Parts: sequence; structure tokens; C-alpha cells
Amino acid sequence: MANPYFQFKQFTVWHDRCAMKVGTDGVLLGAWSMNGTHTPSSPSLKVLDIGTGTGLIALMLAQRFPHATIEGIDIDDEAIAQAKENVQESAFAKQINISKNDFANITKYSNKYNLIVSNPPFYKENTLGRNAARNKARHTSSLSFETLISNASKLLENNGVFCVIIPHSHATEFISLCIENHLYLQRRMDVQSVATKDFNRSMLEFTTSMKNTEHQTLLLYDSEHNRTPEYTRLTTEFYL
Repeated sequence: MANPYFQFKQFTVWHDRCAMKVGTDGVLLGAWSMNGTHTPSSPSLKVLDIGTGTGLIALMLAQRFPHATIEGIDIDDEAIAQAKENVQESAFAKQINISKNDFANITKYSNKYNLIVSNPPFYKENTLGRNAARNKARHTSSLSFETLISNASKLLENNGVFCVIIPHSHATEFISLCIENHLYLQRRMDVQSVATKDFNRSMLEFTTSMKNTEHQTLLLYDSEHNRTPEYTRLTTEFYL
């Protein structure tokens, strides 16, 4: 039986009731978002985590930015319940609010944010499985790239930052859609699990004004399947 929780250095994430479990994608995005040379200096960030799931990314950002206020939203009742419990059991409960909201309907949102993050659904409808909650978490039928990008652009503060992790094969399409919505790539990191395989993920960071783009790559594991020094440095504040 899989472990029902994942222990990090400063918090524990239970995921036994969530469709999407703690995974590498979420850890990477939580550690990498707003972590470059273009990072705003203001410590009092307003953050929105779209599709918060277990609350993992919200917790990581709360740890990294102690004065930030973070709103985590999801459309799945079980995920919301478990994320709330994870937050309440952590040292970051005062920073994070978890609520059930559908980001496809931004008429509910009056706030604007300095940072919007998302590990969005990316599978197409023809790969739907039998688990309805998992389908909602993984498939674009619940939130298309077009809707995600369009709505994020409307909720970003001036010079705000929008960060996602998506399949490497979707990166070009996603960047083009962002440009159409006046969001411009400022950082990109392409992720490769091992050197013998192709890049499989891209982390993309956009802002509301054009800047020079930083483009990096990240190899996660060496030939003996040990974490690489680069992966270790990125996640050292979190992994035990």
C-alpha cells in the first residue's frame, strides 16, 4: 500500500483522499516559482494557487515567503477537505486560505495577485479514465489552457508573475497563447528525468512586461538514480 502522506522538512502532506498525489511536478514548481533574478523584492506577496490539490505548492510558497498571503483553490471536495487539514496541521495556517472555486469563472474573484501558480490539467478528453476526480485533476476538459491563461492575465497585478509546469511537448503552444494574452516569458526550465530520456516537463514563468528570457535545463537523476546536485539545491529546503 502506498504511503498515505509525504513528509517534508517543515510540514506533512497527507494525500490519501486526493485524486492527485504528491509528485515531483508540484515540488519542482513550488521550489522554482519566483526564484530567479527577476523576483520582485516585496515580501508581502498575494499568491493564488490554481488547482491546489493537497495544498503542497501553497505550503511550499508559505515556507519560502513568510509574509505572503496565499489562496489555494480547487473544484474537488475531497481535495479541498484534505488541503485544509494539511494547512491547519502546519506552521503556515495563518498565511493560507483554501476554498472551493472554479477558476473558469473569474467573476467570483475581486483580488489581484503578485504571483499565480498552477500545475494545470493537460491530458485531452480521449484519455479519460474511470476515476471522475482524477479526470478533473488531470484533463483539460476541467480547465483549458486558453481559459487558464486568459483568466490569469486578468488577475495579475502589474509586473505580477504567472508560473506553470506542463509537459515539454506543450510548451510552444502554451507560450504562444500567453503572448496572445500579453503575458511574456521571462524564465524557462526544461526538465529531464535522466540523461538517456527526452525532456518531459517545462516550467514556465511569465510576466506582464517584456524581459530577456532566462532558459535553463534541469536533470533530476544521475545514472545511478541519485538526485543530481542541481535538483538537490533546488529542493534542499523541502526534501528530508
